[in-house]
Amino acid sequence: MATGHTDPQRRARILAATLDLIAEEGVAGVSHRKIAARARVPLGSMTYHFAGIDDVLLEAFTGYADHVVTVFEQHLAGVTTPDQARDAVTDLIHTLSEGPGRDLILTQELYTLAARHEPYRALCRRWMRRSRDLLEQHFSPPTARRLDALIEGLTLHRALDDDPPDRTLTREAVRLITGACGRAAEKKSGDDVENPRPAPSQG
Repeated sequence: MATGHTDPQRRARILAATLDLIAEEGVAGVSHRKIAARARVPLGSMTYHFAGIDDVLLEAFTGYADHVVTVFEQHLAGVTTPDQARDAVTDLIHTLSEGPGRDLILTQELYTLAARHEPYRALCRRWMRRSRDLLEQHFSPPTARRLDALIEGLTLHRALDDDPPDRTLTREAVRLITGACGRAAEKKSGDDVENPRPAPSQG
């Protein structure tokens, strides 16, 4: 393995160790020393690669947000019909809520920081915008906004509930937002649930 500042994986190991520590001890329990020990790098590497602990935390959480957006992309890939999109969103909710408890902790720790500090709030806004952009390839913008809120809410409730709602309830909730109820709401705004925004050009 490369040593010193020539190690190309050192920065990535530091960020991965940061997320692991946040999941185990919370943001309050994270320090340069603990991160360096977990990542198995010299303590000096922390200040070489990052301006300060907030720089480490923000970049680590940015990577985590990228990971969740990738999960969105994977579930929505190949979807061509409204019913397929509804099924994909249902599967997404269950994937997120039944996944590692680590992800739930990381999300809540990020939200706590975002409630107090603008850089993290801006990160959350970018994350939400990216999620909605993906949903808007299959649903109108107002419906995508409501659906994004449903995904977040049901994911949290299912992860914390001793008797979480089953897939049938999740699918029905998605149908209500994207179906008859969604269309009624769209009429007020002059939009249409079945006329999503075109996907961004890949060219």
